[in-house]
Amino acid sequence: MDRGSLIGLGLGLVAILGGQAMEGGHIGLFLQPAAFVIVVLGTLAAVLLHFPLPVFLQGMRMSKWVFRPPESDAPALIRRIVLWSGATRKEGVLALERHVNMTHDPFQKGALQLLVDGADADKLRETLEVQINQFETTERQAARVWESAGGYAPTLGILGAVIGLIHVMENLSDPSRLGAGIAVAFVATIYGVGLANLVFLPIANRIKFTIARRVTEREIVCDGLIGIAHGDNPRIIEARLKGYL
Repeated sequence: MDRGSLIGLGLGLVAILGGQAMEGGHIGLFLQPAAFVIVVLGTLAAVLLHFPLPVFLQGMRMSKWVFRPPESDAPALIRRIVLWSGATRKEGVLALERHVNMTHDPFQKGALQLLVDGADADKLRETLEVQINQFETTERQAARVWESAGGYAPTLGILGAVIGLIHVMENLSDPSRLGAGIAVAFVATIYGVGLANLVFLPIANRIKFTIARRVTEREIVCDGLIGIAHGDNPRIIEARLKGYL
């Protein structure tokens, strides 16, 4: 569990609700179902229109990375590559075949298999770079789901405000109904701007940060295996790969 994300979310809620309380307002004023429906469901509809359903669902699944990011241990990965390099220098490239069966990560497994199958350094680089670029493109496309939600939410908040003001204008002759319309108008704007800047955009940026880290791990594997294909000394490979940390 990522404590920083929990702390950030908690501070955001404290900033808004605490500020409202300090101004003497009631927190219950933020509970406006009409404003919530307009902003949240409207944003959801806009995002569903923007992206194909598989991309949207992938973006929803990736949101868990905010609190439970994928495990990452780049130093351990570098040590593993140095081990592969040492085995290759002692026993030849075919010694990596047993490491292929011991590797569970699909990218690492496929890259090792290419090396075992006799791919030279240039072909290995070309193949792995295509895979890395495609991986990054696919992952970032899913991350943009949340980025788009952060763009649509404030606009839907303004739409909710306009709807609320229309409701106010329709009931000018009935002062008892003016308060509800004004509340929907302003709370809808708060929902739109607040969700965009405290939820949607931070989630998008956290996902992109995690994607960048995962791409770096694949670049480490690519660089290390190319070094093995060139026959570089394991110490040289290790020193070069540590530059990624």
